[in-house]
Amino acid sequence: MDFLTILKKGEGTTVEFKEVMNENGYKTLSAFSNTEGGLLLLGISDDGDIVGCDCSDEPVRTIANKIMSKMGIHPTINILESDGYNILIIEVGKSDIPISYNGKYYKRVGTTTTGILGDELKEFFLLGSNWDGLSNDYSLQEIDEISVRKFVKSAVNAGRMPADDSGDISEILLKLNLLVEGKLTNAALILFGKDPQKYFTNALVRVTKFKDDVSISDRRIRGNLFNQVVEAEEAIKNLIHVEYEIKDEFARKDIWDYPLDAIREVLLNSIVHRDYFKFVVQTQIKISEDQIWFFNPGGLLGGLTIEELKKPHPSQTRNPLIADIFSKAGLVEVYGSGIGNVLNSLKKAGLPEPDFKEEFGGFSVYMFKGYTENMLKEMGLNERQIIVMDYLSKKRSISTKEYSEIIPEMSIGTLRRDLAGLVKKNLVKKVGPQQSRRYELVK
Repeated sequence: MDFLTILKKGEGTTVEFKEVMNENGYKTLSAFSNTEGGLLLLGISDDGDIVGCDCSDEPVRTIANKIMSKMGIHPTINILESDGYNILIIEVGKSDIPISYNGKYYKRVGTTTTGILGDELKEFFLLGSNWDGLSNDYSLQEIDEISVRKFVKSAVNAGRMPADDSGDISEILLKLNLLVEGKLTNAALILFGKDPQKYFTNALVRVTKFKDDVSISDRRIRGNLFNQVVEAEEAIKNLIHVEYEIKDEFARKDIWDYPLDAIREVLLNSIVHRDYFKFVVQTQIKISEDQIWFFNPGGLLGGLTIEELKKPHPSQTRNPLIADIFSKAGLVEVYGSGIGNVLNSLKKAGLPEPDFKEEFGGFSVYMFKGYTENMLKEMGLNERQIIVMDYLSKKRSISTKEYSEIIPEMSIGTLRRDLAGLVKKNLVKKVGPQQSRRYELVK
């Protein structure tokens, strides 16, 4: 359909006129993507009169970048001259996945752009496919061959791929279900791409360190998912404390603020299970003096509750292809044991159980460097024991004599029973012989 025919026919389900680009224009592009696709013509009044618009490089580039970063779609943009005026024509196709603008979803009904809400929004999402299984016209040149070869080597060494799966890259991707009908899937690009953020702007990990609520370090980790795992773990290690325990002249044990196994498990879960439909949100890790907060876009699946999450449970994932590749690489298991491993690792290190929360449209894990007062009360500690735990968090060890100086009104027998109770709960440990005994924090 040519330009004059479009003008004569006027606005409709797939056509909208605007004099200049504004917020409603972006909402309309989201609506077109979620309906039948469409054309947004800038420089045309509502009545169909040609008034022209600024089509110079900078404003056109700004519009294109906002469409791609806010909605994750790639429009076709053309400039047409008519009657001495420039018209900007923005065309988007119907998307295979739901497209949001600023976190809200829209559809086209006749000449009106309207929000998709409530049960209709739920049904709208249920019609969609898994994000990682969707394919597009990505070039095989986008794939980093070195990343694929490293994965194959890891999978073979883990016994999860046969050793003969090391031929042509396209053959490997085909066997892994990452190449479908000659097209690369989103999973192929984000797992092994040279620059996945070219298409998935916020599919990255942001690691931030805070001191006294002020950010002192902020790093955005890009690249494919295997690169993100390696670099994000290294970034976290650089921002937490480690002590060294010398066992003998040939052996040294590193004691981190938090067990690395637990950090790695939560990091892997946040990358594998995040909701990649949410284009505007990053996987975020915030480190402060007393805790680490992991935030993953995307809540729990299939009605799973947080209490059920802590117990053995069926494995569920919104990204089955990504989960399968990480499993083949030997990095994750597929039977729902990850959170149990985190709990066991923290308990073994003498750290409190983490907090799990569904919040901010996603899922959070809070790891604590020590016990909060509320945690200690829930464990059944009395006020004196809470006082001594606070003392130990600063001084690391205490004797019965020092304890009696802090709480002089209590008998030595009562204070010894307090300390014995802390030992029984595995919060402190006895060090030294009876006459010079001290009590130290387990962690």
